[in-house]
Amino acid sequence: MSNSVEQRQRQMCERHQADFCPPAVGSKLGIARDVVRKDILPLNGLRHPVVRDTCGWYIWRGEEIPQDDDDYFDPMHVSHLPEECPEALPFLALPPGWRFLVAGDYVDVWYDESLLHVEE
Repeated sequence: MSNSVEQRQRQMCERHQADFCPPAVGSKLGIARDVVRKDILPLNGLRHPVVRDTCGWYIWRGEEIPQDDDDYFDPMHVSHLPEECPEALPFLALPPGWRFLVAGDYVDVWYDESLLHVEE
């Protein structure tokens, strides 16, 4: 990851008084197939706790995650995110429990403690 991306991630964490917690090198995230469609808003992300080789991030577009699609998210190495969804990069160092929503110039970032309580 470039220094400018890391700098933007550090600024994001500082702005929200969150620990800097970037995904481990080689880790995976869950990404929706429609994330490449820039015409679908908003862009959403949420981070669950790290489990094995996953970083906990799930990224999708649209208002809600479809509840009837068990295969909505595909695994992807974090290193591919710059090509697939570069607008998510500034948020990736937020620790588990954080969410973001981006719709044009509107950006919202918030902590959601319920994300930390995941059933295995």
